[in-house]
Parts: sequence; C-alpha cells; structure tokens
Amino acid sequence: MKPWQMTLALAEQAIGLTDPNPRVGCVILSADGQTLLGQGHTQAAGGPHAEVMALRDAQARGADVRGATVYVTLEPCAHHGRTPPCCDALVAAGVGRVEIAAGDPNPLVNGQGTARIAAAGIAIGHAPADIAERAREINIGFFSRMERGRPWVRMKIAASLDGRTALPSGASQWITGPDARADGHAWRRRAGAVLSGIGTVLADDPSLDVRLVDTARQPIRAIVDARLDTPPTARLFDASSPVLLFTASTDAGRRAALEARGAEIVTVGTTPDGRLDLDAVLDALAALPVNELHVEAGARLNAGLLRTGRVDELLAYLAPKLVGDGRGMAALGTLGGLDAALRFDFHEAVKVGADLRILARTHRA
Repeated sequence: MKPWQMTLALAEQAIGLTDPNPRVGCVILSADGQTLLGQGHTQAAGGPHAEVMALRDAQARGADVRGATVYVTLEPCAHHGRTPPCCDALVAAGVGRVEIAAGDPNPLVNGQGTARIAAAGIAIGHAPADIAERAREINIGFFSRMERGRPWVRMKIAASLDGRTALPSGASQWITGPDARADGHAWRRRAGAVLSGIGTVLADDPSLDVRLVDTARQPIRAIVDARLDTPPTARLFDASSPVLLFTASTDAGRRAALEARGAEIVTVGTTPDGRLDLDAVLDALAALPVNELHVEAGARLNAGLLRTGRVDELLAYLAPKLVGDGRGMAALGTLGGLDAALRFDFHEAVKVGADLRILARTHRA
C-alpha cells in the first residue's frame, strides 16, 4: 500500500472515536521511503494525536526517525489544547520532511503548524489534489464547523423506489434490508449528534443510538420538541449518550419529569410562524461542538430543514420495491413550477445488499 493510502486508511480508523477532534492518520517512513518506521491515528478527545501515536509506534519498534519522512492527513497542530502541539513533537524528533494532505482550518492552527515545522529547517511537502480532497472528506464536518460555524448536515432517508418512507398507517419496518440498516448505523457512528423530531419519537419510539456496528462512542441524541411532548418512558433514555430536547415550552412540570430521566433541555426561540428556530438548533449543536449532524426524522422536520437550505447532503437508501400510497420523504408542499425544485448533485451511488445507497449534495450555484 502506498504511503498516502496507508495514511488515509489510518484516518478512517479514527471515525467514531475522535470527535470533536478531526480524524487524522500519520505514517513515518525512512528517508528512502522503503521502510515503515511508525504509524498511528488520533485517539479519543484528550488523547494523543496521530503524529504522537506514530512517533510512539516508531519508538516501540526501536526505529530511529531522524531524517525520516512523515505523512499526515491534516496539518500538525500548533496550539496547546488538551495535548501539546504536534508540530513541536515532530521538530523535537528530528524528522527530515513532513508531507501534509490538507491544511487545518482551525484558526488556532491554520498555517502555523506548517510554519513552525519549516522554521526548524524541516522540508514541507503537500499531497496531490485528490489526496487532499479525500482527507477533507474524512473530516467534512470538522471543516464545516471551522469554516462555516455549523455542522455538516446529512439527512438519512430510507424509501421505496416510488419515494415512500412508510405505508399510510406509518408501518415502515422494514422498507430496506439488513445490510442497508447496518450501513446506516455506520453513518450514525460518524456523527456527533443524531437529530430527529417529536413526531418520530411518538410514532416509532426510537433509541437513535449506534447498535448494528461497533463504535467507541455514541452520538448525542437531539430532538426538536416544541412542546416537550417526549414521554419520560421513551427508549431514548435507555441508551447511554446524552439526550437534548430543543423546545420553546416553559412547562415546569414536563421539564422536571424529563430532566429527571437525564434529558438536557435547551430553550430556543420560534419563527414568526410559530416553529422552532432551526438555525438556533444548529448553532447550539455547533457550540457543543458537533461536526457532523445525522438527521433521521419525519417528513415535516425534513421539509423544514430542506426548504431553508440547511441540508448539505442526502443519504438515501432506495429499496427495489414499489409500495403505492404512503408517506413521503419530505412534506415540501406544492411547487409553483419545476424551477422551484430543490436541486442536488449526485455524489455517489453504491449498492448495499439489495438496496441502493445514494449520496446527493445540495447544488451550489
């Protein structure tokens, strides 16, 4: 495996582990590029970063990294947060060259890590554009939060070929097959938070945690619940990760009952039409901080997010079946013409078991 492929694969191993820190991989090769000296990826928040893990691995192998070439998927950090700066660790180790796939968008780093390494007389290289793009994709939510101040919003929908997410009765288990359901949990694992609405909570009583794939951490479960209608008996409270309820309600009794079950209640304002302010919800999630927001909601909340351009990506699983009348993906109402349609660009289409997984990203003019 080539150095960049190794480094990207290591970064992917950090998915479901490092949030809210970025997922970073690091490989150290001998100066001639022939010998692997060390490798590693970023650990859970507060733990060592990828560069330190790779240096420790090299030490454990008894390898001398002086003059070595370091490949890292994200610019080494230059600030002292919960761990010391990685750029300083590389300088102290005496490496000869550092190849960087993508710059760090964090204002505390952005160019400073590279500058400090170069100031120490260490050569700096940059990955080809396709590698840089893959490194950014692995950390798409981190880049979104740093550059735009909000999470990357991914909306997951499972539907039939005729766009039905459930029968008129609400029955939806199961439109897609077991492989697609497990794959959906792998995408949940990527997220800092899973967002749903009170309609889904009342209809399906979901737990919204990651169960069908292994994970080192569980995402926050966030519910848009304007009146605090979430039952204290909801399965949400049976899982281990935090439950956030976004509401406009001032009902002290409901608040106390839900807080007794472990809910954190966040009061947000409303729009002129009486709906919860979804921008305030996204702002609150970004502040936690959440990098990737995974939406699994009903047609009304889906529509509210879609109509206002808050959705960055659709993760749609299409089952090879037609079900006729039923519930749709989003209650968008009637358009005045096709020119008013919400536009997406197909990013990827992959068969998952018997179903088709489509990634489509909001069209940016």
